[in-house]
Amino acid sequence: MGEKMRLDKLVASQLYDVSRADVKKLCLKKKISVNGKLMARSDAKVDTDDEIIVDGRKIEYKKHIYIMLNKPAGVVCSTKEGDSMTVLDLVPDDLMREGLFPAGRLDKDTEGFVLLTDDGALSHTMLSPKSHVQKTYFVRLEKPWQPDYENIFASGMTIRPERAGAESEKCLPAQFIGSNENDCECTVKICEGKYHQIKRMFAEIGNKVVYLKRVAIGEMPLDGDLQPGECLEILHKDVENLLAVKR
Repeated sequence: MGEKMRLDKLVASQLYDVSRADVKKLCLKKKISVNGKLMARSDAKVDTDDEIIVDGRKIEYKKHIYIMLNKPAGVVCSTKEGDSMTVLDLVPDDLMREGLFPAGRLDKDTEGFVLLTDDGALSHTMLSPKSHVQKTYFVRLEKPWQPDYENIFASGMTIRPERAGAESEKCLPAQFIGSNENDCECTVKICEGKYHQIKRMFAEIGNKVVYLKRVAIGEMPLDGDLQPGECLEILHKDVENLLAVKR
């Protein structure tokens, strides 16, 4: 058995375009059935494991949803940002639900893996530096990387602020991996997310990031078939990979 919930609360939590008031109207129109029985009351208690059909749409209850988005440049990691397109604008209707938000941010000009979810607890764990969940980035630099970058990043460098009056910040140890094919390309792994952190880290050692893309969170890589602006739902059995810590 699943969890007992009011019918209107359950339906509204799963269908972004159906409110509790809509559920009441649909019941009156005899357009909602539970286990084959038409429902007359929207406040009736149902089980999350019940077969619920709303105006021809079958609901498969999920307490939370997890979505992988390949964020293109120019899109803002926010639920609302003036006239700018946000990551939520890219979510298709069948995946949209109330309370969805980006778990962590990428700069407007940075591309790659953004997790969208309504699971606040998982987001907090994933983003906390204490969890040591790595975020992996592909980086293209203005100038060739140097052999000493690996030790500098691993030592836990101090980066100067971008804003006047702010204090310098000490970074946790990070992993730098230079490309064997292109001396202006590399991979960086960090387990925190300070403001413009990777750009500031390279600026501190006299280089400049010209392209940045997040390619993995934890042990979950960005799907190689996912085009910029596209989403896919992460299966619940795979969610633990988002929190995996490589020892």
